Amino acid sequence: MNTRHATSLVAAGAAIVMLLSGCGSTGTSNSSNASDSNIISVYGSEPAHPLFPGNTTEAGGGKVVDQLFAGLVTYDAQGGIHNEVANSITSSDNATHYVIKLKSGWKFTDGTPVTAHSFVDAWNYTANSANKQASASFFSTIEGYDDLQKPDVDPKATLSGLTVVDDNTIDVKLSQPDSAFPVKAGSHAYMPLPESAFKDPKKFGQHPVSNGPYKFVSWQHNHSIEMVKNPDYKGNRVAKNDGLNFRIYTSPDSAYADLRGGNLDFTNTIPDTALTSFQSDKSLKAYNEPGGNTLTFTIPEWLEHFGQNEEGNLRRQAISMSIDRKTIAEKIFHGTATPAVDFLAAPISAYSKELKGNEVLKYNPSKAKELWAKANAISPWSGEFGIAYNADGTAKNWVEAICNYVKNTLDIDAKSIPMSTSDEFLSNVDSGKMTSAYRSGWGPDYPSADNYLVQLYDSSSADGKGGNSGNYKNPEFDAMMDKALSAPSTEEADKYYQQGEEILLQDLPAIPLWNQNATAASTSAVSGVHRTDQEAVSNKQTALAPPLAGAVGKADWGWSQNSRPPLILLYGRAPVSGSNREHTGAL
Repeated sequence: MNTRHATSLVAAGAAIVMLLSGCGSTGTSNSSNASDSNIISVYGSEPAHPLFPGNTTEAGGGKVVDQLFAGLVTYDAQGGIHNEVANSITSSDNATHYVIKLKSGWKFTDGTPVTAHSFVDAWNYTANSANKQASASFFSTIEGYDDLQKPDVDPKATLSGLTVVDDNTIDVKLSQPDSAFPVKAGSHAYMPLPESAFKDPKKFGQHPVSNGPYKFVSWQHNHSIEMVKNPDYKGNRVAKNDGLNFRIYTSPDSAYADLRGGNLDFTNTIPDTALTSFQSDKSLKAYNEPGGNTLTFTIPEWLEHFGQNEEGNLRRQAISMSIDRKTIAEKIFHGTATPAVDFLAAPISAYSKELKGNEVLKYNPSKAKELWAKANAISPWSGEFGIAYNADGTAKNWVEAICNYVKNTLDIDAKSIPMSTSDEFLSNVDSGKMTSAYRSGWGPDYPSADNYLVQLYDSSSADGKGGNSGNYKNPEFDAMMDKALSAPSTEEADKYYQQGEEILLQDLPAIPLWNQNATAASTSAVSGVHRTDQEAVSNKQTALAPPLAGAVGKADWGWSQNSRPPLILLYGRAPVSGSNREHTGAL
């Protein structure tokens, strides 16, 4: 499709997708609908929320949603867009009006048809703040969005810019130009939902009815999520196996041990203890490719001494310059991560090593001490500095390393704060209850600077409506993002994105640390792992969009770096082990 103007379609990385085939699986399945010999067992983490696509912004749920649902478009490893349920997406009026034509014949796993209403009703539900969906901000440029954010909004109120013309046609009117709209259309937020989702949302979240490569079978909380191949799926990601069994782990080390012992087929989370050896382990197949995931940590502005003011900015900059990213990458990540130079990933066209102000991302202890002293002159420091993380992920070592650098450079008390599970961690992040800084990250939902910047730092994504968990708000930054979305070319849009990043480098709503590779490992029985890029890469945050789709038994396992939840990193939207959420993906 050739409807996008300004937004880059370069792939944001590689995450593991699942296109597997081969002989029997190590996993066991309770389903009578699939043969155990062709069920692939996959590392998973407990989803933070019920399985509604519009509320899935972390890797635990994102990996599952990616395999169950099919949207308007999918993405490839080069960042290209391919129609899936959409037959065409046509823009006009300077990217403020879109007409979407759907392919006929699609249906959900309950036998009901996928129609224009399936998409529009889902989008209205997600955008309406009364429904408390984490991806609401993805619809912020559609007419009527602001009305749906009012405190007393009717839960049944809809976006005035959406019109169902007929069963296969959707008319979309935007409140401002948005050239990224066709690119967003493959993200979780834009997935269709059947009528049953709205009749009983609680039941649907536990037992979703979908239209993607796989059909949901069961969810045994904190144990496993099973799905089988969907025989009626007619999209771009046809499964080459009979099903997937997401095993829920609370430790990536346990999953890796099961993999090496032949009791798990695939993991996209390599524990720190194995980073030096997983690529040389002859009993496994290892994957390590440049990716689109970013690792950061967020210092929310509601913390004392860290407001969005001169003191807060000085302290964030000082902390950032206290960190030796290169040494940590070498000692802890062992060649699977590179120091960040901006807020994007290298595959994104707006990525730049030349941004004004990027010296705050470089190790400079003397300058860090100077900036901290300036902040103390405004308001003397008191207390301790902490960074929270989920203990069931892989963040422990790098969080502790950062705290040591901060402590030794700035001569303050600094400590890591572990939370038992990603579920507990994300619940605190989502509810704005964090009383310290916290680990964060991103696995893109679609291949565009828009996904890294607008969805994470724009005011429209704050207050629980998107990935802006620190509630950063800067009108100057927002204005740059609006200009980027209105730009007539990718080159011009990238200039505005980069100017927006230079504002972020002053404020540091999140502190960029590293860009992560897409790393994974499988047993020797799994073959055909390759890069794809649904989620244009995984919450979210974060994401196996096309991931597991092509899995055949144990071979042909595809790999994609989806943002919001790619199988590999994260995410995404990813990222927290098994959870790729904006600033909290599966890291």
